[in-house]
Amino acid sequence: MRYDLIVVGAGPAGCIAAITAARLGHSVLLIEKLAQIGAKLKATGGGRCNLTNTLPQEAFIERFGKEARFMRDALSAFDHERLIAFFEGIGVACHAPDGYRVFPVDHKATTVVAALERELERLHVTLLRRKRVTALLHDGACVHGVFCGEERFEADAVVIATGGLGYAQLGAEGDGYALAQSAGHSISTLYPAMMPLHVKESWVERCRADTISGVTIRIDLPKAKKITAKGDLIFTKNGIRGPVVLDVAREITPLLERYGEVPLLLNLTHGRNEEQIRAHIKAQNPHQSTLELLRTLLPPSLCEVMLELSNADETASFGKQAGIVRERLIGLLAWTPLHVSGHEGFAQAMITRGGVSLREIDPATLQSKKLRGLYFCGEVMDLDGPCGGYNLQWSFAGGALAGHLKHNIKDA
Repeated sequence: MRYDLIVVGAGPAGCIAAITAARLGHSVLLIEKLAQIGAKLKATGGGRCNLTNTLPQEAFIERFGKEARFMRDALSAFDHERLIAFFEGIGVACHAPDGYRVFPVDHKATTVVAALERELERLHVTLLRRKRVTALLHDGACVHGVFCGEERFEADAVVIATGGLGYAQLGAEGDGYALAQSAGHSISTLYPAMMPLHVKESWVERCRADTISGVTIRIDLPKAKKITAKGDLIFTKNGIRGPVVLDVAREITPLLERYGEVPLLLNLTHGRNEEQIRAHIKAQNPHQSTLELLRTLLPPSLCEVMLELSNADETASFGKQAGIVRERLIGLLAWTPLHVSGHEGFAQAMITRGGVSLREIDPATLQSKKLRGLYFCGEVMDLDGPCGGYNLQWSFAGGALAGHLKHNIKDA
């Protein structure tokens, strides 16, 4: 019952850590509390599994914010090219149909999970399913294994790859945070991220039929005006969703807790500013109705909303509207206000913002600074990025680095 390494959690980070260590000749035990490995991985990208993206390393790192330098060692050793090569080496051909996002060629997350499972089996990694790690076995200086209830499993190293709190139905319950705390680690405040948002404006319900492409969202708070996101947006019965919302939600949830409501400004006209909107209007037929004019910029449902919000007469031409109405309408077309009032919490969150403090982990190895032989990788750490393959790439890169076991367990 003794191993060189025990990996806790068989998600993307845990599987790569186990495979990396096994390829280096270590005996590995992989413990997963669910019946299957990679449950959350199967749900990524709507089941299509956006594995990574093709951004250069520095541009990739920049998207993770001020703490992103922490990931530089992991990404230098295992960037998107190495990740693609890894998957092709285990039978998963990948491609980037848009030149940016990388998927398995068949766009099936189940293909990725099956390949990881085959490689674990080929390498003779011992996989225990339906086992929950309840405690670390350690002496205050070094880790020596784990407990699963009364069962004891010994090892020279332990990797915690348990993920965060998002998607509890897929096994995310925050087990790793308690394990980290038991080793003396600090956990930053945890927030749900990458999820739909609720807004207080009721008009959004009327616009559910249309996906708006190229939307820019800006947070309209003095200390957050530089936070923006761009992408497709979908209106829902009580809010907004879509890639652009998933990107910005990670910034909004902490602000929502602080302020109770977060004002947003949305550009729904493909980035046109007021001057460009005026130029567009000037180029149109001056005799058409304002409703017909708006339909050259927006879907019909949104046209009706803009007319109401600006108090414009839909039958009159733009030039016949009162000056104050024209200015209000142009302002709304450039930046439409919305107010975020809530969200569904971790039940709908794909990612957790927050986690094990990065100050207590060595970025060159991902080993704990508190307990020799203890490693972390993946979402359990306090580092998250936007949607588009960022978080999976970080999980895989972190798992590969942790799996190298750079504290040299053979000499421990």
